[in-house]
Amino acid sequence: MASLKTADTFTSATRVLLRGREGAGVSVPPIACGTWAWGDKTWDYDEKRDMAGIKEVMNALLSLGIPFLDTAEVYGSGESERLIGKLISELPDARNKVVIATKWLPLPVMPWRLMPRGIVGCLKDSLQRLGLESCDLYQVHAAWTLPYSHASVAKNLAECVKLGLAKTVGVSNYSKEQMIAISDLLDKEGVPLASNQIEFNLLRRLPETTGLIAAAHERGIVPLAYSPLAMGRLTGKYSAANPPSDKRKFSAMPMEEIEPLLVVMRDIAQARDVPVSAVALNWVLCKGAIPLGGARNGKQAEQNAQCLGWRLTEDEVQRLEAHSKEGKTNFWQKG
Repeated sequence: MASLKTADTFTSATRVLLRGREGAGVSVPPIACGTWAWGDKTWDYDEKRDMAGIKEVMNALLSLGIPFLDTAEVYGSGESERLIGKLISELPDARNKVVIATKWLPLPVMPWRLMPRGIVGCLKDSLQRLGLESCDLYQVHAAWTLPYSHASVAKNLAECVKLGLAKTVGVSNYSKEQMIAISDLLDKEGVPLASNQIEFNLLRRLPETTGLIAAAHERGIVPLAYSPLAMGRLTGKYSAANPPSDKRKFSAMPMEEIEPLLVVMRDIAQARDVPVSAVALNWVLCKGAIPLGGARNGKQAEQNAQCLGWRLTEDEVQRLEAHSKEGKTNFWQKG
């Protein structure tokens, strides 16, 4: 399996191993598709308008050889999972090719979800919506596990694997220290921590500067980078005169502050004949993380895939990072 950080280049044939129990695991493409916008009214989802585009995405991902989908029970209150299940059922042999990752959201205001076997029950609900017997990766969406301990969460995650409901397990938005702690606890249960999904992009390099990504690599944990395009800010679509909407809160900052970075990104994109977004995604790959780029139609999926087949030079990386931002943590994002 490839190490993204040391790979000479990244292609659709590149595969990264998510570690599973007893030496097993799941081989995944170097880029994934985030599906928060699928079925979620937060992103103005309309079935009549958007379903055709979502089908285009699935077909494009299969054709490109990168069918890796990341969803969550909370996306559209389960509608994202239902849509994915419907698409898989309609496409011949799709289940044998598509990698499915979903998430459990711990909610202290709903303590029954945190009780023993609560995680297992929530996974069973997700699998029913997805129309699957098991998922490839099951993740804890956030580090909100109070009043229950990391040990309880680890035990229940491990149970998901032992019951055959999930092939691998991961976390999301965990800090370096939290990631290491739950990794150690899972090891005691005989199940490795496969991944940590964090917001990571040129406007939020915190997972790199805090040592989280390095610690993940040392332990065989795969960093998954959500919002690698900073909620569209790094696509080249937006500017100071045309800023993104208020709902794009991750990586929020005035476009005027981002413009120096976008100038460099446009220059590199033009020289390499790729979209601006591909530059942002390739930078994430160079750091040894799998970018989760969203797509609502086939064209966007194909544009995201143009981050493959090449690698930024050290000089290009330095030019980009000269105008990058560190970002910060908050109540949701610990890592």
